[in-house]
Amino acid sequence: MAQYDDLLAQIPIGDIAKQLGIDEDVAEDAVKQVLPGLVGGLKANADEGGQASLERALQKHQGAKLRGVSDVDTADGEKIVKHVFGDKEDAVVSTLAGSSAKSEVTDVIIKKVLPIVAPIVLAWLANKFLGGSSESSSKGSSGGGLGDLLGGLLGGGGSSKSSNSGGPDLGDLLGGLGGLLGGGTK
Repeated sequence: MAQYDDLLAQIPIGDIAKQLGIDEDVAEDAVKQVLPGLVGGLKANADEGGQASLERALQKHQGAKLRGVSDVDTADGEKIVKHVFGDKEDAVVSTLAGSSAKSEVTDVIIKKVLPIVAPIVLAWLANKFLGGSSESSSKGSSGGGLGDLLGGLLGGGGSSKSSNSGGPDLGDLLGGLGGLLGGGTK
């Protein structure tokens, strides 16, 4: 889960907590709920034939330096979230909030965190997939590279994620989102 931890390290959790007026541990838990939901939604869209659209979105975010919340275009984040989840956004938000071990992580907090985190996730994916490192140059036109990158963020740890770094049980969370994310999310 090194890539998941690398992505998590890119999220300015302290800034998010300050902006939303919540405790940092609540912000961290909300982000840990949001990440697999967003990545799962991106993967579902790519798997449903939206890979070319996702690659175009990644090109727009390539090279973005998002070091703090003030660097994030939340209007762009709202568009990303709407595109990823479509009319299922409220159901996904509810599922993500319900998966948190902290009762303070509500639908309202998840809904505020999503558009902050979404551009950061796309920027991170763009830099991994489109450039910067030798592992990202193996994208190829078959699309396996992007699917592998998204799948690598979601898999490989499952329930061990919960015990290793306090994140959600990805298997349980994604299982709960499965019916919501599959089909019609574009």
